[in-house]
Amino acid sequence: MDVGQIAIAAAVIVIAYLIGGIPWGVVIARLTGGPDPRTIGSGRTGGANVLRALGPGAATASGSLDVLKGIVAVAFAIVAGGGLPLEMLAAVAAIIGHSRSPFIGFSGGRGIAPGFGGLIVIHPVAALVTIPVFAVVLLVSRYSSLASLTATALAAAVIVVMTIVFNQSAFYIVYAFAAGGLIWLFHLDNIQRLLAGSERQIEWRRK
Repeated sequence: MDVGQIAIAAAVIVIAYLIGGIPWGVVIARLTGGPDPRTIGSGRTGGANVLRALGPGAATASGSLDVLKGIVAVAFAIVAGGGLPLEMLAAVAAIIGHSRSPFIGFSGGRGIAPGFGGLIVIHPVAALVTIPVFAVVLLVSRYSSLASLTATALAAAVIVVMTIVFNQSAFYIVYAFAAGGLIWLFHLDNIQRLLAGSERQIEWRRK
């Protein structure tokens, strides 16, 4: 890799991080005049907390835009021609940007939505498998964090198994553990509350 390729790769990663950092939940709150999701519930800007603050319409909009961040970040890496490793780095950068947004004091969401967006492009089979699992766990338990953690673990497992069975690039396994590990790390306080029985459940209508 020459100096020019390194510069392009670095630019892609920075741009992916900035794309991931766009706090759509906060943007939608300001556009609609609703309460800032950072002042309610967990204080996060992801879809679950936007649901608590602004209701299902805003949560659907912000969640969809957050998924799009992951898709766009990876697509940008594809256009730059960096190959699979750069695409995966861009996906991870978008997850970090979402959770540690430079636009709102390095706070944000848990990374699940942009992580799913990146997964759609990088490993669509794993993305497809997680959808019904996430939905069932969420509907049965009403814990968004539990659904996210379960879906993330399943996606990583699917990627690892398929990589081994079909003799695919080992980069897939690295990506599975890097992206999945970050999402679990960003859910650490949720995990502690789940174990303590004090985790917040989803209320489908804003109070």
